[in-house]
Amino acid sequence: MQQEVDQYIGQFKEGYFGPLSMMARLTEEMGELAREVNHFYGEKPKKASEGEKTMEQEIGDVLFVMICLANSLDIDLEESFDLVMEKFKTRDKDRWTKKEDA
Repeated sequence: MQQEVDQYIGQFKEGYFGPLSMMARLTEEMGELAREVNHFYGEKPKKASEGEKTMEQEIGDVLFVMICLANSLDIDLEESFDLVMEKFKTRDKDRWTKKEDA
């Protein structure tokens, strides 16, 4: 995914936005995802004038901006994921009640 996004962004002279701009954009996209979650699971129905969006689309937007941010900072997301999973597997291994083996 990081390579595909980098190839896409690389075709434009402007390149990646700066980190602060991307954080603002990520916050915007998270707000749009939150709105969809609220419409689907919360008590706030959509207005009749609001278009149909899906949580899958909004999560995709968040993922795209997160990949752009990582790429611009030269961060390997697979390595980041491995680091956080190791943390959860060690530090938090006994934090929650595990399901019993079948």
